[in-house]
Amino acid sequence: MATTINSNTTDGIIITPDLSGEIELQSDGVTKAKITSSGLTDSSGNSFGGVRNLIINGDMRIDQRNAGASVTITADTYTLDRWAAVQSQSSKYSVQQDTDAPNNSTNGLKVTSLSAYTVGASENFFVYQPIEGLNIASLGWGTANAKTVTLSFWVKSSLTGTFGGALRNSNDTRSYPFEYSISSANTWEQKSVTISGDTAGTWLTTNGVGIKLGFGLGVGTTRSGTAGSWASANYRSSTGATSVVGTSGATWQVSLIQLEVGDTATPFEHRPYDMELLRCQRYYQKSHAQGTTPGAATFGGNSPETCQQFWNSGNTGLAGQQFLLKADMRANPSATIYDYANNIGKVTGFAAGGAGTDNVTPNNIKAFHDKFTVLMYGVTYYGIGFAYTMDAEL
Repeated sequence: MATTINSNTTDGIIITPDLSGEIELQSDGVTKAKITSSGLTDSSGNSFGGVRNLIINGDMRIDQRNAGASVTITADTYTLDRWAAVQSQSSKYSVQQDTDAPNNSTNGLKVTSLSAYTVGASENFFVYQPIEGLNIASLGWGTANAKTVTLSFWVKSSLTGTFGGALRNSNDTRSYPFEYSISSANTWEQKSVTISGDTAGTWLTTNGVGIKLGFGLGVGTTRSGTAGSWASANYRSSTGATSVVGTSGATWQVSLIQLEVGDTATPFEHRPYDMELLRCQRYYQKSHAQGTTPGAATFGGNSPETCQQFWNSGNTGLAGQQFLLKADMRANPSATIYDYANNIGKVTGFAAGGAGTDNVTPNNIKAFHDKFTVLMYGVTYYGIGFAYTMDAEL
């Protein structure tokens, strides 16, 4: 047992003590939290401490690729950091970081339908985040000890009705369709869905995909399933869900997305900007300043975008330099290099005009280059300069 503090509408706060050294917090007889030797936990014994939210950039503050610009989805692609957009037909919707946001937050993800498209049975349109397996290992999914999780989020749409989404494993052999209702058009509403942990299937606990969390924007019948239960199928949404891409000009917005252990939705975990940016940079990073879109504007040797090396005129041959990345990345990244004029695949000062790069690892990029000359303080120096993006997305 434990000392129980119960608040109800009849007798107010009732305290029932014992000698266990634990405290149980109740509301109308229902346990909401406990204080034990392990700290503060929910009713299932899951800790409130530490990083609760398995989602990265759930408040949509970080948009390294596009700096808030609208993107028409012509291929499956990442938009805001950690959020990918999927399409079966090109140019049916756009995605944009938006400043219309709920509950004192600053940003949301906004989808706009670009036509009135009838989704085919096997087609799907959705936005999703793949969660790295190293971050979901403690859930124990695929075992008898699988933990329950709760998904919560704020949503707003020009449409009303029942909408859907799904959780899936890496190889799409297990899925859990869920649904939620929007009752008032163009109004932010908070939703939560409690999902029992999956005791079957394979759930990666490596640096591969652990869980895919997606929100349907228009999903065909063969990719939709009954909400509220696990299935050995590749479902992306719930049966009968509203199609956003089915109405021209329709909008759907989301923010403050949280996926946490336990059967209760807790307040959104607002992490510091620098912490969240660093977590995003494990998957995608750029040398460009935040707020600058890679390739959008030329830059010079004094800009924060540039990786540079200078050496004196005594070294007249080929030289090289290793530049450390901003964060250790999930895996060896795919690099895109820009010279000062934003020519992709070139390095300013590389005589042959080529990329001038050797290899990249999860924490550095090596550049081999010829030289250009620059006069500094009356002395001639040789040097190179370039900007980069690094992509190690799931």
